[in-house]
Amino acid sequence: MSTPLPEHAVKAWIAGFGVAVPRGATATTTAELETAAAGLAPPLVVKAYGPGLLHKSDAGAVRLGLGSAGAAAAAAAEMRDSLAGRGIVPDGFLVEEQAPAGVEVIVGAVRDPAFGPVLLVGLGGVFTEVLRDTALRLAPITEADAWAMLDELRGGALLDGLRGRPPVDRGALVKVLLAVSDMVTALGDGFTEFELNPVICGPDGAVAVDARLVGAAGLEPPGLVPSAPVPSAPAPVTDFTPLFAPRGVAVVGASTKKPTFGNMFLGFYRAAGFRGRLVAVHPTAPDIDGVPCVPSLAEAGPDIDYALVAVPAERCADVVREARGIPFVQVMSGGFREMGHPGLEADLLEAARSAGVRLLGPNCMGVYSPAGGQTFIGGAPGRPGRVAVVSQSGGLAGEVIKVGERRGLAFSGVATVGNSADVTPAELVRHLAADPGTSAIGLYLEDPRDGRGLYEALRAVDKPVVALVGGRSGQGRRAAASHTGGMISDARVWSALAAQAGISLVTSQDDLIGVLDLFDLHGERPAPGTGDVLVIGPSGGASVLAADAFDDAGLELAPLPDAAREALRAMGLGAGSSLANPLEIPVGPRGDPGLVRDAVAAILAERPFADVVAHVNVQSFFTFGDSADPLLAYARSVGELQRSRPDTRVTLVVRNAECAPPGVEDAVRETARRAGVPVYRGMEAAAVAVAAAKRHVRSVHGSA
Repeated sequence: MSTPLPEHAVKAWIAGFGVAVPRGATATTTAELETAAAGLAPPLVVKAYGPGLLHKSDAGAVRLGLGSAGAAAAAAAEMRDSLAGRGIVPDGFLVEEQAPAGVEVIVGAVRDPAFGPVLLVGLGGVFTEVLRDTALRLAPITEADAWAMLDELRGGALLDGLRGRPPVDRGALVKVLLAVSDMVTALGDGFTEFELNPVICGPDGAVAVDARLVGAAGLEPPGLVPSAPVPSAPAPVTDFTPLFAPRGVAVVGASTKKPTFGNMFLGFYRAAGFRGRLVAVHPTAPDIDGVPCVPSLAEAGPDIDYALVAVPAERCADVVREARGIPFVQVMSGGFREMGHPGLEADLLEAARSAGVRLLGPNCMGVYSPAGGQTFIGGAPGRPGRVAVVSQSGGLAGEVIKVGERRGLAFSGVATVGNSADVTPAELVRHLAADPGTSAIGLYLEDPRDGRGLYEALRAVDKPVVALVGGRSGQGRRAAASHTGGMISDARVWSALAAQAGISLVTSQDDLIGVLDLFDLHGERPAPGTGDVLVIGPSGGASVLAADAFDDAGLELAPLPDAAREALRAMGLGAGSSLANPLEIPVGPRGDPGLVRDAVAAILAERPFADVVAHVNVQSFFTFGDSADPLLAYARSVGELQRSRPDTRVTLVVRNAECAPPGVEDAVRETARRAGVPVYRGMEAAAVAVAAAKRHVRSVHGSA
């Protein structure tokens, strides 16, 4: 573990950034300490510093509430003798004026190996470890980020004053956060952990009474460091268009003797009707499965834009070296870094660079683009669309394609990147952000490799983005020397990134697909109405559960205006049920299919909800009837509502859809999608998707 710099040196440095610290002095002997303390106002604090004193309180190297310089010297002498019994010889002592009591706050930062400096603020003192009430952001932060961090604290009421206590100066604490952001930005890679714990906050300001910096060799004088995010130098730009629409494809690894992954991919391209030039690479065969062969990638020809390599890991580098002139090579093979063989992956990357090609993978499946003829799944491709996905898992990407297309999604492009040894998710996000054929982006990530680049790319995207991150609990944080390090986890770093970049994080594949579905259909609707949600459908119990689901997603179901309730009563609603939000209306096989359309129109005339979620119990249509016609009529009515309200996002939830006869759910979904209405099987999935849409609109336009 690194030895921290002396506390007084760190405090002198942070004071240069405008952070208030107590008046104090240092001494190497108790006699010098008494002389130094004579100019300070009691009560005093004495601390020892030096090797072995990273956590001073745990070592008994702190004394508080000392009433005089003599008492401070005596405390230092006792401390020296006690530490000697532990085998610790301090370098010296720091004596300071004790700060007045206030609310204790922790402010710190950790240098994350993927994302760079990550800033944390939380309640200090006993709350630091017991409640772990903290908020995170990637540094550097903006002033808006700092205020948002304080608003996220569950115990934020302590800052506003309780039981007659005055509120603290939140503005002063915001300035401390911005200063720490500047500090760790100035340090760059030159630190491991940094912590002010506690910062004592009161009505007249904020004072850092303890400061710890680990992993820094020294400190430069404070410079002019901006408090706004500054992107790093732009990476070289690659045109990925030939990746998604290649003129020709070469497959390496097909066999004339036995089925291999190479043969499988040749079959996929043939089944997809690839219209470009398709070749297999084989040293002797004239053709494989009817596909003409070339002896090596070096002889593939100038019209081959993409090569897919499916040979054992130890052979891949040699194959890639022959790919000179081919823009993109994707290595499907596994057995590299992910299996404990980083050397093989380094050789592969070197081979790609020597050949002048961009490498996708290794350990990934391929690229899918119905419009461009790319595929890595069997069967005919789906219809071209405007949804793109970047995935570090080929298997999951295939599931997203198949399930998404079954639900009506259409893709512009899906790229799997596996280990991301060369081409990173950040690069592909930048490409897709500028692609006019893509309107929404989905991500599945595990180790982004260039986390800071990804963060900057996502901040620059104005299209809706949803991310599913795997392994957030499994990667684990490095051993921490500070409280800050112990409270920053991979999951929380991703949440901070999402908050700053304005993207949505989901926790399941189903929600990834569901959010992309809503982005696809509603992503370009202005939806200028209120930030809350209207929920309407049958069954009081289902409505109560709907309220819970939307509350869990951070969404509000605002009450209906009095005028709207009067209009609903005039329609004959409200007998036997309350006119509230969620609104219960009779929907079933014998009900009026147009009732939901008319009721919503009456409500929107009085309050312009940006989002309306209509739900229906599919089971009731087939328990009390045997025809799908009433259910389809209801779906058409919801579709008519959407067509009549182009500035409102309408979403349909078909509860208990498995109770419908085969094909009915698909027919309902198709009917609704034709009108631009996404369909979900449960309230929870709909709530996650609606929340994602609102988050995107807020990040781009500042409103719901």
